[in-house]
This record gives sequence, structure tokens and C-alpha cells, in this order.
Amino acid sequence: MGFRPLRHRARAAPARWDRFAPLAMAVAVLTPLLVSPLAQAQQRAKPSAKEAPKEQAKEPPAPADVPAPYDRDLMRMAEVIGSLAFLRNLCATPDAAEWPARMKALIEAEGITPARRDRLAGAYNRGYRSYALTYRVCTPAAHEAAARFLAEGERLSHGLAGRFGG
Repeated sequence: MGFRPLRHRARAAPARWDRFAPLAMAVAVLTPLLVSPLAQAQQRAKPSAKEAPKEQAKEPPAPADVPAPYDRDLMRMAEVIGSLAFLRNLCATPDAAEWPARMKALIEAEGITPARRDRLAGAYNRGYRSYALTYRVCTPAAHEAAARFLAEGERLSHGLAGRFGG
């Protein structure tokens, strides 16, 4: 028998918390972004120039499409983001282009399976279309609806972060 060096293996997190990791990432991304538009205008985040390349030696098998306990709130969040994407664009606010990007980040973080990505995109599209059918021009009511959606999105993101991590 020859000498064999010991290999260090990284320990995996407990399986029961693994399914909340994407939510924690999504909440961490969305919580600061759903703060009032004035705060956003004052604190624009610049993308980092150094993005670490992702190594994907082995891709883990896709998990079963089991609804997470926070799915209802997450789908409502996607719907709110869709509504805001339409309303903020209609009223030509400075952050109008950021809402579709936020939804893309949410889908990347939470869209573990194709079915889940479809549900998230469907909720976003439902929110977007519901206001596209109603509003053709920016009105005071459109501003009020956007303000209410901002408040609801902030409440949802804080609730998700408080209950499920982030």
C-alpha cells in the first residue's frame, strides 16, 4: 500500500436550506431596488467591472418542481414587477428600463426548472398586460397605481426576506 494524500472536500449545506438559496439571492437583489424611486435616483448601483467567471464543471440534476412555501408571494412579486414595468415606462420615469432587468434577475435566481420560469414569466406578463389594456397615456391614476405597486413590492420583498432569509 502506497501513501495517498488526503483530499479536502467542501461540505454541502443541509438539503432543507438549499431550496431557499435562490430566494435569498432574489430577495437580496430586489429588496434594495424596490425602495422609493427618490432613493433609487440618489443611489444608482454601478455594475462591477470584475465579474468572477462561473465554473460549471458539473451541473446538478434539476430538482423536482415542488412549490416552495414562498411561491405565492414570489408570484405576486413578479406580477407587481410586470405592472411597474408597464406603468413606469408609460409615465417615462427614469427607472423605467430597470424593471424588466429586475424581473430577469428574479427569473435567473428563482427559475430553477423550466416550469417555474414559465410561471414567473407568466405572472410578470399578467401584471404587464393588465395595465396595458387599461392605460394608453400616463394619468394621475397611473402614477397612483405605480406608487401603490412600489409600496406593495417593498412590503413583499421585506416580508420574504424576513421570513425566508436574505
